[in-house]
Amino acid sequence: MVKIGNIELGEFPLLLAPMEDVSDPPFRAVCKEGGADLMYTEFVSSEGLIRDAAKSVQKLDIFEYERPIGIQLFGSDIETMGECARIASNVHPDLIDINYGCPVKQVACRGAGAALLQDIPKMVKMTEAVVKATHLPVTVKTRLGWDESTKNIQEVAERLQDIGIKALTVHGRTRVQMYKGDADWTLIGRIKENSRIDIPIFGNGDIDSPEKALEYRNRFGVDGIMIGRASIGYPWIFNEIKHFMRTGEHLLPPTTAERVRVCRKHLDFSIRWKGERTGIVEMRRHYASYFKGLDNFKPFRMRLVETMSYQDINDILEEVSDVYSVEMA
Repeated sequence: MVKIGNIELGEFPLLLAPMEDVSDPPFRAVCKEGGADLMYTEFVSSEGLIRDAAKSVQKLDIFEYERPIGIQLFGSDIETMGECARIASNVHPDLIDINYGCPVKQVACRGAGAALLQDIPKMVKMTEAVVKATHLPVTVKTRLGWDESTKNIQEVAERLQDIGIKALTVHGRTRVQMYKGDADWTLIGRIKENSRIDIPIFGNGDIDSPEKALEYRNRFGVDGIMIGRASIGYPWIFNEIKHFMRTGEHLLPPTTAERVRVCRKHLDFSIRWKGERTGIVEMRRHYASYFKGLDNFKPFRMRLVETMSYQDINDILEEVSDVYSVEMA
């Protein structure tokens, strides 16, 4: 049984990665249905939360059916991160996660996210401030290092465990790599081999199939896997991995009708949570992923992203279901 503090996650949990502009409550709802064992919010700016910025505050929205759920925070100021952890704890998530892995320029160049990999003493002090500010378990997500010459993740793992974090997720790339090249899980495996490490270690990066998930579990000995981009438009991946690990067999892929059902569920929640206009506009980024692999889908996608009518979108989705169900029959 893998546990974060007192949170029981099963024998080999599958985690949904926190992704900006993706892992909001509507997206998390379909991933929970798809089998995710632990989910995180989009990362929340500590400075924005202190300022009571509407976008940051809205990201604190969590729902009972999502549990266990963590709120992920990022920032560059130690005191502000501590105060932000106190604020986030008041909405009663199951844990607080710190983002030391985001590589994007808007975050890293402000001294937050993966930038802390260049200043390990500050990372340790910031983590300690968050641990002291909340009664909840604190976890961390980070990368191998800033660049090829500073892959310091083994030192980071020991030092963060020593000041009280309850789990560590490592993305198998450096900040300089961004999302290019193949993720290297070798150092993640070495953390698991370290006899000093007794907290759960989760691997992240490039897991996009049941076969790869099983291979990486066996090769690197991680306690669980975090899945990000592969879940976008395909929340079924979690249950597919679980089934393959149990049986060695593949679940049948979702039918077009099933894709439409889940896409519509996502859309409906998006509208309820964000309002009709914003919900419709922000859903547009997901259609291509939900229907990836369908021949000649582009005309349908163009119609979906051009209309502002909820009824029209539903009519188009129904047409997609009808057309492709006939073609695949």
